[in-house]
Amino acid sequence: MTNTRRKVDFIIVGQGLAGSALAMQLLNRGKNILVVDEPQKNHCSSVAAGLFNPITGMGIVKTWMAEEIFSSLHQFYAAAQSSLNEKFFFPQLLYRPFTSIEEQNNWMAKSADHSNHDFLEKIFIDSHWGDHLHDPFGGILVKQAGFLDVPAFLFAVRRKLIASESYISENFDWSEVAFENDSVRYKEMEASKVISCSGADGLSPFFDWLPMRKLKGETITIRLNEAPRAIYNKGIYVVPTSSGTYKVGSTYNLKDLEPGITELGRKELEEKLMGILKMPFEVIDQQWGIRPTTIDRKPILGAHPQHPSLIIFNGLGTKGVSLAPYFSGQLANWLAGDGEIQREVNIKRFNPLYSGS
Repeated sequence: MTNTRRKVDFIIVGQGLAGSALAMQLLNRGKNILVVDEPQKNHCSSVAAGLFNPITGMGIVKTWMAEEIFSSLHQFYAAAQSSLNEKFFFPQLLYRPFTSIEEQNNWMAKSADHSNHDFLEKIFIDSHWGDHLHDPFGGILVKQAGFLDVPAFLFAVRRKLIASESYISENFDWSEVAFENDSVRYKEMEASKVISCSGADGLSPFFDWLPMRKLKGETITIRLNEAPRAIYNKGIYVVPTSSGTYKVGSTYNLKDLEPGITELGRKELEEKLMGILKMPFEVIDQQWGIRPTTIDRKPILGAHPQHPSLIIFNGLGTKGVSLAPYFSGQLANWLAGDGEIQREVNIKRFNPLYSGS
């Protein structure tokens, strides 16, 4: 009898940010892949604002591994934009107003640290754009920031995958997975590895022991009469979209995970927006999404402790646009037999939680 199985190097489950970035990385390395996307009512990636910002947090600090991660993301998205022939990558300055004199003084001291110079365009000690913003203490102008049009990126990757017959649109049935020596079978397909990249709602039952958390976020889309001079970020972000509107967000809710938007979420965002913007705005839409996060706020990469042909790439959380290029590259190298997965993101840090039952 003729063997009719389709053989590929890797099957990727899920085509959100993680799956799309990994697909591009593996294709760039000449690998034969198949992406099985799980249609869902709500894709977190498709409603994301796409912000990337190297200076974040309440204390306005440089984000974890900023030099490596931001160098990687600028190279990756620029190259992907060129190869996919689609505009989705928008580097842009970001302005973060200070909330107090103390915060201003702290950043004046930080500006002497040469490690911050790659990301710091300028510090203002007086109101910089007082006609647009409440910024009486000035603020910092951040470079290497910007936004990714996430739906356009996902669409461009999907179009490439479909054109090369490397995409199947169906719900991945994990009960159809069978392990055979050094390979794994899924229905009539065979691969050396199956990689779970399906976010918070589509997490493989093989990985349900991991300490993943669902984080609900809501955003609003607004219309402004006058264009902001940069991305604005102070408690919330005001990020342009490719359609000329602006996305504002986000709420962070670990308790209310019910599908859909809420009036409470909209009011929270409108109040925060009025606290930063002086310009009038009109709310024209509201969105929601569930992000996959981890207890240590680091992604999870690597092989299942019992099934080495089953891999996970998940937990990118609120900084998925920033983290996906670097860690998809690290995972692709490891899958190709080159290099290791670093300790901070390696699934092995959670292996003691696996009972094997």
